[in-house]
Amino acid sequence: MFSPATIIAIANRAPKASAKSGPVRILAAHELPLFRDHLLRLDRDSRRDRFNGSLCDDWVAKYAERSVQDGTVILAYFEDGVIRGAAELHQADLVNIEPEVAFSVESCMRRKGVGSILFTQLIAKAKSMGYKTLRVTTGAQNDAMRALAGKFGAKLSFRHGESTGLIDLSAEPVKAAPQAKAGAVDVAKAVGDYNRAAWRAWFNAAGFGKH
Repeated sequence: MFSPATIIAIANRAPKASAKSGPVRILAAHELPLFRDHLLRLDRDSRRDRFNGSLCDDWVAKYAERSVQDGTVILAYFEDGVIRGAAELHQADLVNIEPEVAFSVESCMRRKGVGSILFTQLIAKAKSMGYKTLRVTTGAQNDAMRALAGKFGAKLSFRHGESTGLIDLSAEPVKAAPQAKAGAVDVAKAVGDYNRAAWRAWFNAAGFGKH
């Protein structure tokens, strides 16, 4: 897991997409058309990866509407006023004990850090809501999503054609290993080198080192 300082740094880092890239923010209910249009723009492979299958436009449109109505938190990445990536935080219920997260990024924005920005801010939002664990589910063929989830600490297992894993939000960040301290021999050698250099400089300035 990332340390709090790293999470803040990633969240505030300017994305590589373009100088005109807009902010990442939570969508309001009236912005459903923007989210729906984003999902409908996903190409065949991206839609398959997001929904673990190639689904028709009507199903995707109804999914977007249902997500907005059932209290799902949607963080959207904007490019020139258009949603190009989205992160969804689906609330826990009687069936799903842990809240589940899902991500979608249009092909034109791949490999530009959008997924990492969305993932980072969604984790921060989940923590602010008091969640301790997040569930990630993705298709077996979605290598990019599995790699991104692993980057944020998810341990995925494969079952029934899907990769599923949990992210522990309460895990302590990994502390950097302390730097090794210089030993007594190293200190003595450094002092000796410094003294020899100082005496050599004094002799040269006095003219004793010149021929």
